[in-house]
Amino acid sequence: MPAVAGPEIERLVQLLARLPGLGPRSARRAVLHLIKKREQLMAPLAAALADTLAKVTVCRVCGNIDTVDPCCVCSDPRRDPTTLVVVDDVADLWALERAAVIQARYHVLGGTLSPLDGVGPDDLNLAGLVGRVTTDGVREVILALDATVDGQTTAHYVTDLLRPTGAKISRLAHGVPVGGELDYLDEGTLAQALRARTPF
Repeated sequence: MPAVAGPEIERLVQLLARLPGLGPRSARRAVLHLIKKREQLMAPLAAALADTLAKVTVCRVCGNIDTVDPCCVCSDPRRDPTTLVVVDDVADLWALERAAVIQARYHVLGGTLSPLDGVGPDDLNLAGLVGRVTTDGVREVILALDATVDGQTTAHYVTDLLRPTGAKISRLAHGVPVGGELDYLDEGTLAQALRARTPF
């Protein structure tokens, strides 16, 4: 396809197309919108990107991404230091925070065990997790890992790893989503929902 714009614009389109959820067509539309709104959107976006690039860091305590270290979550005195929510990725931490249902601390593993992808225990932040549970007075560890094979394998591994600490280990419930219709659910979800049923 012949170029319809200068190399700077094409480069911006190609960079945006690498973002999750954006393909070449969506990236091109986004770039056109940014160019049309140069003063209101493009200049502030460029400044925010440069500022974030200069300040972003990984929290040395939990693995969250923030512009301060320790991060805002770890330094929040209102959080329960005895409850630790374990997630595999920062995106999961942010999703749980958006739900605003628990005032706990977090620990980001940095992935899940996946032998097929060559991800083993040494590739995850497991030593940091054991250290925190052992020395920080953690009484409950909530495993908020994906309900995938890799997520469940990781949950079992973490459970075995933490069992000697004496901390209570729980996991997120799996089953019928709020607003879900049974007819549209897969057999695995229905089976899990039946096994994990609760009194009404």
